[in-house]
Amino acid sequence: MAENSTSGRPEGAPCWVDAQLPDVAAGKRFYGELFGWTYEDAEGSRVWARLGGERVAALVPKTDGRLPTVWTVYFATEDAEAAVRRIRTAGGQVVAAPAQVGEGLGSAALVAGPEGAVFGLWQPGSHPGFGDRRAPGTFAWVQLYTRDTGAANAFYGGLFREALFGPGAEPRFGRSPVSDVFPAEMPPHFLVHFAVRDCEETLAAVQRLGGRVQAVPFDTSYGRVAVVTDNQGASFAVLEP
Repeated sequence: MAENSTSGRPEGAPCWVDAQLPDVAAGKRFYGELFGWTYEDAEGSRVWARLGGERVAALVPKTDGRLPTVWTVYFATEDAEAAVRRIRTAGGQVVAAPAQVGEGLGSAALVAGPEGAVFGLWQPGSHPGFGDRRAPGTFAWVQLYTRDTGAANAFYGGLFREALFGPGAEPRFGRSPVSDVFPAEMPPHFLVHFAVRDCEETLAAVQRLGGRVQAVPFDTSYGRVAVVTDNQGASFAVLEP
């Protein structure tokens, strides 16, 4: 399994998340109150979200109103161009070809699996990805909701050189049938999870801040989870480990 010398993360490990929002200022208020994030300006009009001094996510303005308002997970790769070629060969799609971000921050691509679930690739430069993954308010997990878990295992296993599992067979991300949580007509997608101390208290805060609850808390092998949307419609999950 290839190790990325810049980030220290293996090929295929989640390394970054961002939200594409119509109103970044409104997103700053929502997530600042919900998770205690502070912010710094990044390139263009995007912002870095920080918690405890570390970068944990980015909020990015949508450049096209027809694009969805979403959270996107990025997987580490040592060669984004090569990963894109593997995606095309395996039946996936390239939404946005690899491109440099900022002044040497890294190279990003936006791609989709054969069923259409969109995710990002990140080839790091000076920006390795998120920091702490243990504290409440930081990335905790990502789950792929799919209609065919066997096909998903084959596609992502091939894409990331069998890197679906880390040391000790620890999964890098989960795979579940869409119908486990969402209506059967929901398209396949990746769902970003953020750690929280108390699931119910967080849901109350989400609603107070103008978001809504999509799926009430349910128990999983990795913790208690609820699915919500923010005040602009971007879906994410909160996870009480």
